[in-house]
Amino acid sequence: LRIAVPPLTEERRRDLVKKAKAEAETAKVSIRNMRRTAVEDAKKLEKEGVSEDEIKTLEKEIQHVTDGFIVQVDKILEHKEKDIMTV
Repeated sequence: LRIAVPPLTEERRRDLVKKAKAEAETAKVSIRNMRRTAVEDAKKLEKEGVSEDEIKTLEKEIQHVTDGFIVQVDKILEHKEKDIMTV
């Protein structure tokens, strides 16, 4: 079975890039939501007797991991944009 698919137009490529950016933003929001949940859980540990210094260290580590994942999403988006816009 063969299906003839016409080449993408410039307008269609731009639409696909917009959709990719929207998906990347959704991924970033999800990552931030997970960060918020993790920080809330860390603060609950403080009530259980964990020291304030350890909580601060844990929050910094959570932020570092979050930043790393957001950078990965940005790199993937950049690569996908180039891939889509290549004729």
